[in-house]
Amino acid sequence: MNLDKYTLERSSDSKIFEFTSTGPKGAIPKIIKFQKIDDAGLHNLAFGNSNNGGRRLDDRAVSNNGDTEKILATVVSALYFFFDTYPTASVYATGSTPTRTRLYRMGISRFYFEMVEDFELYGMRNKVLHPFIINEDYDAFLVQRKLS
Repeated sequence: MNLDKYTLERSSDSKIFEFTSTGPKGAIPKIIKFQKIDDAGLHNLAFGNSNNGGRRLDDRAVSNNGDTEKILATVVSALYFFFDTYPTASVYATGSTPTRTRLYRMGISRFYFEMVEDFELYGMRNKVLHPFIINEDYDAFLVQRKLS
């Protein structure tokens, strides 16, 4: 994807990524964490403001820094790095609020055509996975890397 995104700093195991959002509200540290859920390789994608030196993730903070698209492109970039290290993993994501889940859906819809080249995308509704359809409402999302 050739979209404007922030530079990521990543942990040696490619499970924690940090970057700084810059805009009218100043420099806001952000963090993305891939947290293992089960032994089958399912990981939760946690995202939010980085507080207390990166030890705490605030997924309810509203930054309004005018860079939503750049932030979403940065999260997608972290997905690529994560899947480079864990190609058979699956990533589950949902917002901390219905509004955040809607924002994620809009972001996936926005980057859909770029993402489907490399990823399998699913939306979850009523605990059932469906192939992702642009602008359909979902409760959560699942992403897997396409394997050659």
